[in-house]
Amino acid sequence: MSRYIFFLFSALIIFSFRIYGQQNEISLNWEIGYHKTATETPKRWAIATVPGAVQLDVMKDENYKQPYWFADNVIQFDWMEDYFFTYKTSFKKPSMKSFEKLYFHSKGIDYAFKILCNNVLIREQEGMFTYVDLDLTPFLKEDNELKIILMPVPKTGIVYEKGTETYRQNAKESVKPAVSYGWDWHPRLVTRGIWDETFLVVRNQSHIKDVSVSYILNEELTNVDLQVNIDGENLSGNNFRWILRNSQGETILEKKQTLLSDNVTFNASVPNPELWWPHDYGTPYLYTSELYVVDSKNKLLSEEIQKIGFRKIKLVMNDEAWIDPRFPRSRPEVPTAIEINNKRIFAKGSNWVHPEIFVGLISADLYERQLLLAKEANFNILRVWGGGIVNKESFFEICDREGILVWQEFPLACNNYGDDVEYLNVLKQEATSIINRVKKHPCLAIWSGGNELFWNGMTDQSLPLRLLNSLCYQLDPYTPYINTSPLFGMGHGHYLFYDKEIDENVFDWMPKTRKTAYTEFAVSGASNMSVLESFIPSEDLFPPKTNTAWEIHHGIGAWQQDSWLEIPTLKKYFGEIESLEELVKYSQLLQCEGLKFIYEEARRQRPHCSMALNWCFQEPWPSAANNSLINWPNEIKPAYYHVKNACRPVLLSVYVPKFEWNENEEFSCELYLLNDTYDQLEPTNVKILLQYDGDKEIELLTWNFPGGNSFQNVRGPKASINLPRINNNLFTVKVLVENHEEYNSSYVFLYNNKNVNKVFPAIEYYNGEFLFGYNEVF
Repeated sequence: MSRYIFFLFSALIIFSFRIYGQQNEISLNWEIGYHKTATETPKRWAIATVPGAVQLDVMKDENYKQPYWFADNVIQFDWMEDYFFTYKTSFKKPSMKSFEKLYFHSKGIDYAFKILCNNVLIREQEGMFTYVDLDLTPFLKEDNELKIILMPVPKTGIVYEKGTETYRQNAKESVKPAVSYGWDWHPRLVTRGIWDETFLVVRNQSHIKDVSVSYILNEELTNVDLQVNIDGENLSGNNFRWILRNSQGETILEKKQTLLSDNVTFNASVPNPELWWPHDYGTPYLYTSELYVVDSKNKLLSEEIQKIGFRKIKLVMNDEAWIDPRFPRSRPEVPTAIEINNKRIFAKGSNWVHPEIFVGLISADLYERQLLLAKEANFNILRVWGGGIVNKESFFEICDREGILVWQEFPLACNNYGDDVEYLNVLKQEATSIINRVKKHPCLAIWSGGNELFWNGMTDQSLPLRLLNSLCYQLDPYTPYINTSPLFGMGHGHYLFYDKEIDENVFDWMPKTRKTAYTEFAVSGASNMSVLESFIPSEDLFPPKTNTAWEIHHGIGAWQQDSWLEIPTLKKYFGEIESLEELVKYSQLLQCEGLKFIYEEARRQRPHCSMALNWCFQEPWPSAANNSLINWPNEIKPAYYHVKNACRPVLLSVYVPKFEWNENEEFSCELYLLNDTYDQLEPTNVKILLQYDGDKEIELLTWNFPGGNSFQNVRGPKASINLPRINNNLFTVKVLVENHEEYNSSYVFLYNNKNVNKVFPAIEYYNGEFLFGYNEVF
């Protein structure tokens, strides 16, 4: 919980903000040390990297085994959880004019800490998402020392035991992301440290602290009513100039006024605005807001420049969701259809987890590379999972620019977070900071209280959720809020291709399911060969065994005993696995075909279904097997390309009722034209081919597609054939579309026969995309 030190003239900004212009940033050189108790001081100091993490600094200084992600090296950090860590830096008093002040500014310190300037306590805080902004001027000497003392890792007193879920319960009384305490794809590695930009800055005593631009877009989308709020220090008597520019840099609006207080609000309007759209439905149009504060002589004192976008976003009821004629009646399924600028969209995307265990290492460049991959995968939304961090500013800025919607969860996950007053105070502080920072971004589509909270003992009446709902309404009333995911009508899971407990696979259960939104689903797949070879000692590479890197890196015993490699499933479909290459290729084949089937089936269920988000997009360290599409640090798995194809705005999709087929069995399929766009589709000719044994093929059907209406699927014809004798264990079904190769599709299925040849699924290119073939015999 944040606590002011009242005898100090320190200035803390409780909400998040960005400060620009007329300030002189001063970088600092930090050292770090650790100590067992609060009264001790470090016996040894090491060079610290900021932003970074305490674990990385100690690892480097004390010559730990590196890299930390190789084999079981990660366990070297376990002892650090219960220690205090202290950062310190020294600096000379900078040259400042009489009207200038020196501030310490940090965008993220993880997690609970005290800050001392020249041994005077000036700040105590719990929470890593509330920026720290402190006026150091009253405490300055010619030579100065700044210290940040990190408290031990917050825990509930529950002892972590391997093989149980007690690890995540350690997080249920703090607002620290629960994933650090261990997950089925994340080791127990509870990070701490200065994790975002941190520096000293000289400012004019008259300066801007925040500029917030809120607006209401009318129902006809023809006018925006703006409210601009300026918050600052010692602003009274100065003047401001506010400019709104279009994307070409032309001035659209301009306002000048004398500031009569430190908090000023004014109104404006924009007729016929350009709108911000997700990338697959329009242009993510951005305006630029510029706020300048000048004195009576027109000297620039402070400025803030930020991008803004205008959009109207709602969660609305799905088609048929109101229908329930039976008595006694209950409430209908919850609204999950996204409507943006009066148009419904089909939300296709993934669950985003932070791409590094040590979040201080996450750079704007890494965000850029991974977010562009998400956009190229035809994703229009990312659910930022509540077990992880609220991302740095560059994440949201890139999503704004690229037209990617963001579903932002608060940092609550898979726990029964209680009604303790101290916890609620910290949650209020952190949520307020998060909302005030993130609400400025047009990419923000949904607020959510957290992940799977109603599976873990929480309800609509839980005080943390009532608090979050209230804060979102007060601070960002026009962005949709939901208490958690899943809610009634939504679905999480399954996470396997085949479930031995019910003897069904994804082709069995997905068509029987009717959800309004599939907001988590997965099929696990082994990591790429190059990734496995990078962290598993060569003597342990094959066969996978317990008590090796295969287990530590989530290949065995992660979620269930066989997760995530699922070797019994591989044996069920492909027989004995004789090599690492065979394991990887068959595992990845199931992930490719399983995920493709789920995405396309969810789209076939439109309009009742409106959303499909797989678990998960990437991973924070190298896994042996996982549900991710991107291997750490940024290596694409084959499933990424299949999901990319399944999420194309328009495609010809083939529904096939099962994955595994036998000789002389009647093979059946049905065509669907899936159209998530608002374009009218022209007539064309479609052909389905069954290809097998390398060079053999059978034409299953042709269809004179009559054309299609905007944002509508078209159900096509069915075809069936008795399967011939096939020599290989894999065969392919391809859909070819005349004059529209971008709509083509391809699917691989399993063929069973006693003397069938085992073939590798081989990646091939088709129309510029990766697709599976089967041309490697072994």
